[in-house]
Amino acid sequence: LGNGGSTLHVLRCLEEQYGDQWTSFTVLLIHSGGYSQRLPNASALGKIFTALPFGDPVYQMLELKLAMYIDFPRHMKPGVLITCSDDIELYSTGVTETITFDKPGFTALAHPSDLAVGTTHGVFVLDLPSFLGKGGLEYASCYRFLHKPDMETMKQSGAVCVRGGCPQLSSSGNHSDSGMASECVYTDSVFYIDHSTAKQLLMFYKQMGTLCCEIDAYGDFLQALGPGATPDYTKNTSNVSKEDSGLVEVRQQLYSLLQGTALNVIVLNNSQFYHIGTTKEYLFHFTAESKLRFELDLQPVAFSIFPDTATTLDQLSIIQSVLEPGCVIGPGSVVEYSRIGSEVSVGKGSIVSGTYINFNADIPSNCFLSSVSVKINERVEYVTMVFSVGDDLKKSVKLLSDIHSLQFFGACLPECLGLWSIEASDQLFSSEDTCLGLWTARIFPVCSTLSESVRMSLNMLNSVQHTSAFKLSGFQLLSVEEMLIYKDVEDMLKFRKQIYDEICLQRQKEKS
Repeated sequence: LGNGGSTLHVLRCLEEQYGDQWTSFTVLLIHSGGYSQRLPNASALGKIFTALPFGDPVYQMLELKLAMYIDFPRHMKPGVLITCSDDIELYSTGVTETITFDKPGFTALAHPSDLAVGTTHGVFVLDLPSFLGKGGLEYASCYRFLHKPDMETMKQSGAVCVRGGCPQLSSSGNHSDSGMASECVYTDSVFYIDHSTAKQLLMFYKQMGTLCCEIDAYGDFLQALGPGATPDYTKNTSNVSKEDSGLVEVRQQLYSLLQGTALNVIVLNNSQFYHIGTTKEYLFHFTAESKLRFELDLQPVAFSIFPDTATTLDQLSIIQSVLEPGCVIGPGSVVEYSRIGSEVSVGKGSIVSGTYINFNADIPSNCFLSSVSVKINERVEYVTMVFSVGDDLKKSVKLLSDIHSLQFFGACLPECLGLWSIEASDQLFSSEDTCLGLWTARIFPVCSTLSESVRMSLNMLNSVQHTSAFKLSGFQLLSVEEMLIYKDVEDMLKFRKQIYDEICLQRQKEKS
């Protein structure tokens, strides 16, 4: 469905459940996180339940979202506030300034960002007369919305502003360094749809019947808005992860429906938008000296049993985990919801999630290790995915002859398959269409215990790093895609609860 399709689906569910009553609701709609291919430790349970390294017990992203938006409903007419689950908006406004969602059409929050940030986000082209660029909070109207534009498009469209002044078309090239430093664009985050517009979208969805393509709530809704909108974007599918046949037609219908609808913008000049949707961003914000870490007071050890003898507390993030004396965790690494034994060392910049390691193990630097409980034929079993933090799980090829371009921990996939005694055939991949990639490769062994599944996956990795054979031919093998189909969320939560109870018990002992 994509986040646009799921938005429409939610509107229909609200109407089915509440009838006309929903016309008086103020709704917070959070997209919980899709496949999360760039941060796979959040794939099984959803990005909105990502644990944050603070709070006692730890907060999840959901609690932070509710805290950030706690003041909004008082200043909001009936309608829907839409947000993602992997971004954090921090802002400060004057004592008398309020963020109010009460205008017809769409109303979006806007944040000053570097031009480079603009290329991966939505960018507002603000109406010149209505925008001054001064003060903590300003209401402006938007002439046009650009979705992940390149630098040239931003400049030509008049989206580039000079901080403290009006938006202006910047002349290309002849800026002094100080001029360059103050250039910015205003990027998107949260947006609100008033009730009558939401109703129009719902009517559209009912007429459509079944959606046959992924719709993006940001690109496909917002690009149709404002007086400067043109239908050109409906044919541009360069930013689409999966191109479906009906997409252009659906976009054109949405454009016709929404054309002429207002896009109001609330410009938050003293604000910061943080994204933690990728392994790189997640590690940076949780372990490095990031601004977000400082602003939210993120802790190196949050709600965990962490012995003094384990390692220094420099640049790491331990979240709801039990670590035994003697284990070593390298700087820049995150360990969440795990039990780590005394003979375990974790290298630098690694992510370890949902695992139990009770054997002698060296987890290399830049390693991503995450376990999933699966239910196959009514039996609970375990699979652990292992990758390099930098491996591209979104990358896929169409032909078997091209899989040498897929990289697993620095080695090409056919090499790895040779070491594991796995044949490269169509059966190797779980996808029905021609999406051959690390996401769909059936390479991870199913085991009867959690620690055994970690051991097997580390053996796989070890064989690649030392170019030594490790046979996987006797195992049932799953792809990450299949892990999510067979996932047993209840069992995963049971494991987290055991760790939680153990930490609480330890706390009680320490107090008494």
